[in-house]
Amino acid sequence: MKAPLPRAELEDIAARIFRYATADTTIVSVGSTVTGNTRFAVNELTTVGDVIDTSVDVEVSFGSKHAGVQTNDLSDAALQAAVRRAESLAKLAPEDPETMPPLGPQTYQDINAYFDSTIVVGAAERAHAILTALEPARRSGASGFLAAGSIVTTAASSLLANTEGLSAYWRETDAGYTLTVRSADGTGSGWSSASEHDWTRLDAAAVAARALDTARRSRKAIPIEPGRYTVILEPEATSDIIELLPLDARDADEGRSPFAKPGGGTKLGEPVVDARVTLFADPADPDLLAQPFDGDGFPMSRQVWIERGVLRQMQMSRFWAKKQGRPYTGGATSFKFAGGSTSREAMIRTTERGLLITRFWYIVGVDPQTALHTGLTRDGVFLIEHGEVTTAVKNLRFNESPLFVLNNLDALGPVKRVSDGNTAMPVLKAHDFAFTSLSDAV
Repeated sequence: MKAPLPRAELEDIAARIFRYATADTTIVSVGSTVTGNTRFAVNELTTVGDVIDTSVDVEVSFGSKHAGVQTNDLSDAALQAAVRRAESLAKLAPEDPETMPPLGPQTYQDINAYFDSTIVVGAAERAHAILTALEPARRSGASGFLAAGSIVTTAASSLLANTEGLSAYWRETDAGYTLTVRSADGTGSGWSSASEHDWTRLDAAAVAARALDTARRSRKAIPIEPGRYTVILEPEATSDIIELLPLDARDADEGRSPFAKPGGGTKLGEPVVDARVTLFADPADPDLLAQPFDGDGFPMSRQVWIERGVLRQMQMSRFWAKKQGRPYTGGATSFKFAGGSTSREAMIRTTERGLLITRFWYIVGVDPQTALHTGLTRDGVFLIEHGEVTTAVKNLRFNESPLFVLNNLDALGPVKRVSDGNTAMPVLKAHDFAFTSLSDAV
């Protein structure tokens, strides 16, 4: 796999755009990405390919009127045309009362998320990793298991620059593996994933073993009565719930959030969940290693949203921070739920009756005032009885709020980087998780 464009070439693209610009301010975002992908289905490799692309976003402003254009043609003529098009659109745009001026020069943390071990990975290495799933699935025979999924390796570099002197550069690599294994009779399904900046840390065999084991154990699931159950959530399932937290400051200030107080004000500084809960963003955290600036080029450092159950701060736009007279937090590029020391196995042993959940999907909002959502379990739900996993059960629909879950917390386990980006989540045990109906979907 080739390397993305170096900083000097990205800066040259930005400089050429600035030469053509006549607007009050011009912002340029250049991203160079090299992606290698290998996909497979029905126990066979299906596609292998590399994609190399450089995209350029040009945003211009005349006062509070602004517009943007994107291109991946790097010729002088195309870049000049993009600038002219953006400027003509901006002149036609309505006034934006919430527009903010571009930032000037900033200083950023030095974070390394770029690994040569990922750059050198090619189709052969990806295929070898995938065989850890395909070979056992093939050996299972016609009545056994069918594996499908992909491994995608990415190397990317980006530059955010503007006519006020801002220049923010970032590069990273990523290796992501997603695997679904279904039983040939259609009654069982297992899923697993892994995401690492460093290819050498990606344990493909462990991903395959987990998905195959879950598919094997989830066959011929039985129905159970919906109701309130103690649940043990795998890290992906924890992420599916925690990402529903309404951490927007404006929503709370304007009364559209569970963090708003009746009659006005917010719950900042007050306990809102169990005291074992700490949620934060930190691009330098070893489990995250995320871009150290947000989409405006604002430097990102450690930001704590909930600390030992207390709501410390919420995210807000630069406009809202200025309007409210509060410090701007930046747009978080990472998210971590600090874990605990209780193992998944120990959680199971101490559960009299409950459910082990692989992950959720098809989640939609129900009530913003309580953060209530509904969704479905997927790819393996297992009944726990008297401290042991006894049988697979059919999928269930839930009606829950992340705040209810975090107030009913029983235990936290080890943290894992999950597949939805720079996010790290723990295994979680909570009681009284509300399931409302059964689903026949596998």
